[in-house]
Amino acid sequence: MTGSQSPAAGRSPTAGYLRFLAWAVAVGILSVLLGYAPTRRLGGEGALPAMMAGCAIAVIASAVGALPVALSRRRGASGSPLQGLMSMAARTGALVVLGLSVGLSGWFEIHPLLIWIALGYGAQLALDVWYAVRGF
Repeated sequence: MTGSQSPAAGRSPTAGYLRFLAWAVAVGILSVLLGYAPTRRLGGEGALPAMMAGCAIAVIASAVGALPVALSRRRGASGSPLQGLMSMAARTGALVVLGLSVGLSGWFEIHPLLIWIALGYGAQLALDVWYAVRGF
């Protein structure tokens, strides 16, 4: 392995993306487990479905945002700094569209939903950066 290659350079981009998805789901589940007691205490039973929805939205947005990175790692794909911007735009777009759709649906309490979308986004952010820089 040369100095310019990442540790994941010899792996399949699809396998790396699937490992990333597994980690993203694990981070989402960990967020729900860590947030269950405080959310229940502060927001009541009605806040728990909103917490789960917010974490799920963050996981889905993270998965969508990682697609440009995964596609850039295909054999023959040319690397470009724009792929990082496309990844951020896709992630933010998915987060906004899903957040607005679920928030305006009236199915969940809005304040816990918004809080957990933000917390879930933050929890997934480190994983997204790791995947973009190093791969899996």
